[in-house]
Amino acid sequence: MDLLKRNIAGRLIEALSDTPVVLLHGSRQTGKSTLVQDISRDEHSASYVTFDDVTTMGAAKRDPLGFLEAYNGPLILDEVQRVPEILVAIKTLVDRQRTPGRFLLTGSANVLLLPKLSESLTGRMEVLTLWPFSQGEIESRQETFIDAVFSERKLAYPSGWSMDRVDLIARVLRGGYPEIIQRKTQPRRTAWFEAYLTTVIHRELRDLANIEYLTELPRLLRLLAARAGSQLNYTEISGSVGLPQTTVKRYLSLLETLYLLIPLPAWAPNLGKRLIKRPKILLNDSGLIAHLTRLDERQVEKDATLFGPVLENFVAMETRKQISWSRTRPSMYHFRTRTGAEVDLVLESPSGDLVGIEIKAAARVRNGDLRGLELLRELAGKRFRRGIILYTGKERIPFGKDLYALPIDSLWQIGA
Repeated sequence: MDLLKRNIAGRLIEALSDTPVVLLHGSRQTGKSTLVQDISRDEHSASYVTFDDVTTMGAAKRDPLGFLEAYNGPLILDEVQRVPEILVAIKTLVDRQRTPGRFLLTGSANVLLLPKLSESLTGRMEVLTLWPFSQGEIESRQETFIDAVFSERKLAYPSGWSMDRVDLIARVLRGGYPEIIQRKTQPRRTAWFEAYLTTVIHRELRDLANIEYLTELPRLLRLLAARAGSQLNYTEISGSVGLPQTTVKRYLSLLETLYLLIPLPAWAPNLGKRLIKRPKILLNDSGLIAHLTRLDERQVEKDATLFGPVLENFVAMETRKQISWSRTRPSMYHFRTRTGAEVDLVLESPSGDLVGIEIKAAARVRNGDLRGLELLRELAGKRFRRGIILYTGKERIPFGKDLYALPIDSLWQIGA
């Protein structure tokens, strides 16, 4: 398989041109090492060091500043979370000489969520996140859906294109991890996911939190996968897995640090209310959800209701991936009222404009499906840009002013 271009590469190179430290982080096996090494060969010549090597990691821990001073020119430090002491040494060197692109770091844990580390490089570092492959990356296309839905122009949808439902189901259940894309059979994909989760649980988490016993974590992950798209309820989760709420909260925090769990915060017109509303549960990859819940194409065909939550997670993560290289860079939320009206995704631009996205596994759109979007439009007023229902049908249907139903594949087909 040829090396697929990562759509965030341009933003990464741009950051290296004017920022002393650039951190590219994301879950393990999303292609961070491949991307930074590829960039170092062409656009940003730099020495490469990985802390996955035990000897190198030991040397860096023993004398972080001396370790860094041994290298001349730009330096790539892979898996930097293994040597947290190195960040203070980087700060020292950057303060001595503020050279753009001096340090390119990668990490399989969010160092910004680790105690004491988030303050080390404040004002000196730009942070980018690399997720599993987007659908556009798999098809060698740079998606511009996010910028298109915020623009004032009509959405440009390629004529004559329609995706088969079987193809959509296969895409969603496969997910986007690079290694999974290369594996052609389900048994080989299952074997990879099992090995991946074993590595993350017994190596990454133990190194990160020094937890001795993690036997409950696989069960917790399966529970989270089964509840993808639902609101986060610590009491319910605690009762279901038989763990104290304090332990559940700690484990969920660790899963978030490793980019496996992505809480989706709630949107409300009042900023203060957003903080007290429950977030939704998302996992970083729909293929991982399918593996954890043992969901396959035959089960989806027998019971279509099983497909809805994993499809919602798929669309949410495809949207988040595109946000990382979009010009608009909106924040992403969900919206739900006490009366049950909801919008699966609410995108809010830095200027306050809103786009609502409702996700439906059905092939038809009913008038009742517009309820949440119409309420969001009413609350947002002039800030409301568009409301979109993404569904599994093939027609593009307008529903009055600024409301549309579009096929799911619009996510990677519509251009700005």
